[in-house]
Amino acid sequence: MNQGLRRTAVSNVLFASVVVILLIVAGSGYALYATKPSSISTTTASSTSTVVTTSTATIRLFMSGGLYNGSVVTFIYPYSYKCVPSLLSFFSNETVAAAKTDCEVGAGNSTAEAGAAALWVIVPAYAGLSVFGVGALGASPEGYATYSNQTIVTDCGASGTQSGCPDHPLLLYSPFFTAVEQHLGMSNGYGGLPEGVLPTPAHDHLIDCCFQTIPWYTIVVLNFDPNIMPNAVTGQCTQVVPSDLPDPTANCLNTYSALVNALTMKNAAIATINANNPIWQTLAGPTTQVVVPGAATAVQLSNANTNLFEHFTVNATNYYLLYR
Repeated sequence: MNQGLRRTAVSNVLFASVVVILLIVAGSGYALYATKPSSISTTTASSTSTVVTTSTATIRLFMSGGLYNGSVVTFIYPYSYKCVPSLLSFFSNETVAAAKTDCEVGAGNSTAEAGAAALWVIVPAYAGLSVFGVGALGASPEGYATYSNQTIVTDCGASGTQSGCPDHPLLLYSPFFTAVEQHLGMSNGYGGLPEGVLPTPAHDHLIDCCFQTIPWYTIVVLNFDPNIMPNAVTGQCTQVVPSDLPDPTANCLNTYSALVNALTMKNAAIATINANNPIWQTLAGPTTQVVVPGAATAVQLSNANTNLFEHFTVNATNYYLLYR
């Protein structure tokens, strides 16, 4: 872990309209954890995607959950991740950020590892800054994002927290992170970090192939519609907020085809759902269910928008049923 990040306590402040003040106050109390305990709280197998945690799941090192073809699967990580090419090859002026991390979001090259397949990382962006795992910004004590006072149990909590996944970078650099910080009136980075550097956010995993050990290149997906965020345990979606769509959960993000549809599916209710969300505001208030940086069409959905490559084997068994 980076020694520059202090393991100091954060105050339990609610994430609300005064988020700019919270960022300033919480900066001195930004806490990351050096180790991950053997167990965390997670959901029972209910149908909702935003539920209060109720039971205990054993987290096995070098394993995590994922979604494939509508089902929950297991990822087994035999090798460490790589961030290639280097951050500076994409953002040559970001030498300060590169001293903290070599992993970036905003560019990416899917050809850097031969034989790599696409891994879509579904971030519950409707949960605002809580996705970064900081309690003062609304995250749960375990490091999961929250929305409407409920915990969003994802395959991975924010990196550096007790719910963070194995084989994931602790920190990422992104020009979009910088844009969010500037939108909030910040002239420096958060919590003593360089501008544009933040923890890997809470997320689910979605794949469209392959039951073999290969490298996987990462594509970040920002989800602004809670009704299509899968329950990590069941892989299914339930309507949890009002929607203007006739079938609010039709594009549940547990299949690639649903992701294709969600990329262009507009929902006027998204503006209400995200009204106080600085991530949504920074993107100028999109009304589509998801935003994939660098992808406006289905053809572009498989274009890498990070330089992060992970290596894992996919097992067809449900991770949460095997290891909870």
